[in-house]
Amino acid sequence: MSLPPPSPRGTALITGASSGIGAAMARALASRGYGTTLVARDGDRLRRTADELREHGARVETIEADLTSRTDRAELEARVGRTGLTVDILVNGAGAATRGSIAECDLDAELGHMELNVVSVVDLCRTFVDGMIAQKSGAILNIASTAAFKPMGGQGTYAASKAFVLSFTRTLRLELRESPVTVTALCPGPVPTDFDRRAGFTDEEISAIPAIMWKSADDVAAVAVAALERGAELCIPGRANVVDATMSLLKTKQQASQAVSR
Repeated sequence: MSLPPPSPRGTALITGASSGIGAAMARALASRGYGTTLVARDGDRLRRTADELREHGARVETIEADLTSRTDRAELEARVGRTGLTVDILVNGAGAATRGSIAECDLDAELGHMELNVVSVVDLCRTFVDGMIAQKSGAILNIASTAAFKPMGGQGTYAASKAFVLSFTRTLRLELRESPVTVTALCPGPVPTDFDRRAGFTDEEISAIPAIMWKSADDVAAVAVAALERGAELCIPGRANVVDATMSLLKTKQQASQAVSR
């Protein structure tokens, strides 16, 4: 088992935990006896998630924070420390996306999303990995996407940010291979949450995605926890999404081969 066992003083720190995959990860870990520390910007939704978990007897802490803010991120370790808990599991689940071409995008919004999708992942991994190494146990789950494997017109910075998360996660895992800390990249396909609508996609565009690609947030979380237990490097929920990612990689390999042969 690569997941450290639940402990009275340990916690699973989960960002983006007020909804979607983040909230589902909180439910999945809490159901296995883990205490959780939920982090999100929306305090009302965060408290509703926490209340749901407490109804089932889970130990839950909440921290309201804006992870696009370097000040909020810098304070996170101390805020966790004041609870008397140590971070055994880190789930970097906070993320955002917009829809539109790079040439016409709202630059401030795009840079804010890159701060959340990319910089906060690096920041929190760096912040908490030392403690995991010192306590000789720990697991990190960084949530990327199948978008990491291919360019996506209209979501260029989102796809690029997820490609960064995947590459960063694999590199961190390589660097920690002699340590007791495991690092896993989760690359889900489409998930029926409000994420796509907040990104600006219409109901018609969302419904055009083949049904076989969709997985519920709870299904994704269950697969992710199983991957953490195995100490897996990569987790892609759903056979159709595995095929999609594989085809994208084969196309990239073919393009690279053609470039070399010229």
